[in-house]
Amino acid sequence: MASAPKPTLVELEGDYYHVRFRDPDEFSEIRTPAWASEAAADVVAGSKVRTGHRAGSDDWAVQSVLIPRAEGKAAARTAARRIVEKLES
Repeated sequence: MASAPKPTLVELEGDYYHVRFRDPDEFSEIRTPAWASEAAADVVAGSKVRTGHRAGSDDWAVQSVLIPRAEGKAAARTAARRIVEKLES
């Protein structure tokens, strides 16, 4: 099993810290599926997960995780990594 990627960027946008794991240009389509957000809520309530479809394949992977602003930047990075580990394990 491959390990989860490390966050490449953490930035505050509106009510969420956007924790990027993969460049959005790697994907042909990006979605925020309800099932992934439900799984993320077990780590931090109100979190959202953006998944991307890799061009030329059937693979989907986490592109970024949105963590509510109230968690703080350092906690957002840690929580997002836990969410990705949970989803990609």
